[in-house]
Amino acid sequence: MHLSRKTSFENNVRHRNPPCERPFARIATMNEGKSNDSGSEKPITVSVIDDDPLICQTLGMILTESSNGSIQALFTATNGIQALEHAKQEHPDVVLMDIDMPEMDGIEATRRLLKLTPRPHVLILTALSPSSTIQRAIEAGAEGFVSKTDPAENIVNCIKEVCLGTPQFNTDSQRQLLNDLEKNRFRSRRDEARTLLQGLGERELKAATLAAEGLSNAEIAKDMFISERTVKTELSNACTKLNVNRVLLSRIVERADL
Repeated sequence: MHLSRKTSFENNVRHRNPPCERPFARIATMNEGKSNDSGSEKPITVSVIDDDPLICQTLGMILTESSNGSIQALFTATNGIQALEHAKQEHPDVVLMDIDMPEMDGIEATRRLLKLTPRPHVLILTALSPSSTIQRAIEAGAEGFVSKTDPAENIVNCIKEVCLGTPQFNTDSQRQLLNDLEKNRFRSRRDEARTLLQGLGERELKAATLAAEGLSNAEIAKDMFISERTVKTELSNACTKLNVNRVLLSRIVERADL
């Protein structure tokens, strides 16, 4: 049965013939012996790693059909250990890697796959892309994400583009990544400010905090039950310890977000 290229493989996966019972199955290319749409060029070899054998088999067949022979499904595996064993022998160009799998998850498998020679391109195969997954996958060396709900032609395009050196992060993934980077930048600046403030005494920190909130010396004195002169002394001592003026002292307190 031939599927429309516009149809996501996950919506049709249950309509395919069931996979063989082996946890690892080599996929026979349906277009074997035929030239692909690029003429004499060698097809891109792709391996699908997912703990659902049916998804593995179905995605492999759909990619082969939808690419007009420019992509060859090489092998499937249902966990990271199997993926490594067979990648060492068959050297796929691209690996579509699920995250949540038994024995070895997709993140660790990606990290180990990229130590092989030649190195495959790894695209994370997922239905959801939480920000923590994006960051971990990038750190492991993945070059992008493909969604299990994407139309087959989109996945084919991602595979071709990543082989040309173009990372495949969709808009949502990019937005989440940028948000994470901004959060990490904020945390870094906040932690740095808090470290600086650890060198202040209790009254110095209290006076600096109230000053950063916009209180005058008189208001700070009233709040702390000390004289204005003492307030000035505490703030002056704080500035001296941090080697900053009062404006910068307030900025540091604001960044610390105490």
